[in-house]
Amino acid sequence: MNNNDRFNILKSDFKSCTQVLTAIGDETRQLIVIVLIGSGCSGMRVGEITSQTHLSRPAVSHHLKILKDAGIVDVRKVATMNYYYLEPSSKLMNLKKLINNIEELINDHGKE
Repeated sequence: MNNNDRFNILKSDFKSCTQVLTAIGDETRQLIVIVLIGSGCSGMRVGEITSQTHLSRPAVSHHLKILKDAGIVDVRKVATMNYYYLEPSSKLMNLKKLINNIEELINDHGKE
């Protein structure tokens, strides 16, 4: 594969990660992600996230929607309760691919 093809793949990788990068670029959403990681697989309700982050319920709901729309967080409904959790196969995993491709290109250009 030539460099032009590799750069086009990298551009595509960046494009597919734009929404995720925007979502996790906010410090409040980073805090919510950290809290959700700590909750394990069972997930958390908005009230639980609110108490751990000291954010208002509307703020938590707003940021959860952005994380959900970006494919990072999902929701499990049990009766009338919603449990938010990190999606294990989330688009966050696309960041690994992006970073790997960047590293390969940097390493290959360093050899030239």
